[in-house]
Amino acid sequence: MAKMHTRKKGHSGSTRPMRDSAPEWSGASAEEVEKLVVKLREKNLSQSSIGLVLRDAHGVPRVKLATGKKVGQILAEAKMTPKVPEDLTNLIQKALRLRRHLDANPKDVHNRRSLQNCESKIRRLVNYYRRSGVLPQDWTYRPETAEIVISR
Repeated sequence: MAKMHTRKKGHSGSTRPMRDSAPEWSGASAEEVEKLVVKLREKNLSQSSIGLVLRDAHGVPRVKLATGKKVGQILAEAKMTPKVPEDLTNLIQKALRLRRHLDANPKDVHNRRSLQNCESKIRRLVNYYRRSGVLPQDWTYRPETAEIVISR
């Protein structure tokens, strides 16, 4: 599949093994994994960071195989979901970094284009999340107030 803002194709990567249940060597029960997810979220870790910590430190290869639920579903049940989804937060942080760079380097036209592409992705993602009900209908991305939104 082609990339969004280039004509190039992506590089192939490794694929996960086909599984429908947790492997035998993973000894964590579903309740333990759910408690760990909630505990790690209380430490202010993002959903992807929670998955990495569980994989690397606790030997849980995939949360969904161990519990039957995704990390986001577990956090939603515990009412601990972030106000702004993680992928949107990461894109907004990238746009803020690009804006800071462009303030210091106003003639950097390549990064100005990169900022345009990043903000285009943000607008598309915001529209998707508004349609799906994750964000309220009146939520908009404004570069001037983006840092305040991210810090919450």
